[in-house]
Amino acid sequence: MNDSLYSNAVAPFLAEVERLRPPDAEVLDAHTHLGLDEDGRSLAPEQLLAQLDAAAARRACVFPLHDPERRPAYRLPNDRVLQWARESGGRLVPFCRLDPAEGALAESERCLQAGARGIKLHPRAQDFVFDGREMDDVFGLAESARVPILIHAGRGLPPLADGLVALALRHPETVLILAHGAICDQGILTSRLADHPGVLYDISCFFPVDVIELFARVPAERIVFGSDPPYGMPATTLYLALRVAHQAGLDAAALRALLGETMASLLDQGSLPAAAPPRRGSTITLSGRLARVYGYASLVGPALFGGVPEQARAMLGMAIAACRDPEPGADGEVLETVGAALSAADALIANDDGLRPAIDLVYRSIVRVATEIPEGALDALTPAAGAEQDER
Repeated sequence: MNDSLYSNAVAPFLAEVERLRPPDAEVLDAHTHLGLDEDGRSLAPEQLLAQLDAAAARRACVFPLHDPERRPAYRLPNDRVLQWARESGGRLVPFCRLDPAEGALAESERCLQAGARGIKLHPRAQDFVFDGREMDDVFGLAESARVPILIHAGRGLPPLADGLVALALRHPETVLILAHGAICDQGILTSRLADHPGVLYDISCFFPVDVIELFARVPAERIVFGSDPPYGMPATTLYLALRVAHQAGLDAAALRALLGETMASLLDQGSLPAAAPPRRGSTITLSGRLARVYGYASLVGPALFGGVPEQARAMLGMAIAACRDPEPGADGEVLETVGAALSAADALIANDDGLRPAIDLVYRSIVRVATEIPEGALDALTPAAGAEQDER
């Protein structure tokens, strides 16, 4: 990989992180994995710690991947995570992963006694719904043990809102972390769980508009930082968090809560901060020039992850072309920065070891264009005082 090519292209984005990040903010990643996955991805403890260091993140919640050695009941992967957490000097906070078809209650009780401080459920990988007795028992255990349950609520799921909402409302003291911005059913879940006192949403999403919309639907104090390694990266997601928070008008206290204080309070004191109304309105305002760049560039990552590099390069070429505008108006600086980043990504894709840096540059680019506030558009981003309760 051409290190200087990546370093030069990413430099403006890193400078923004330094400018937007409060100097006293703790970053706590609510969503990370360790071990080996059936899809071939893997992450070792030292790799995760290096990724956290790159984002100046102090701690992370961690749980097993979809490990080939998960049977029975994820016992071996859970034990590995518990051991890695013990060896991390407090930086890794262990969650146990469960399979409802293989004694989930007994395994969660075993792991909590061994030091686990949360539970992970993955309804896509384990192919289950939330209407069984086993899930009621697990939620009840989490409620009595005062530990959170993180649930995969991202892509690849059938509609799951009805069963999950009913279960959550039967256990109002159970704290839930709906991963990936609850994009599988974001509208239904955020609406029907609005009055549940302990539902959090992590921001490990590939498309920034999902996170932007989340700030219009739920309080900032119920949104937490999560990056999903090895699929996402803490440093890259930190850029997303800071840009979206800036666009949503978060003050320093709300930004610190998003980055880590909410999760720290949950893990260390078993409590959550008081929640204010959602911080932004429901309208996303974007210049036409940047909308074109976003439209093409947002297709690059899924094509690369899907193993279709020709399609990725074609869409990347269209995004780069959209940045070449002789009449950029107020978008000149953004188009120049993003155009340089996308051009560097195009060059990096040609090398096997350049794929991850290329995805990083593409992701930062779509975050930048999606969160750029057009001149005179600030009023559209903030809920009217009389409408705040209606949106809530």
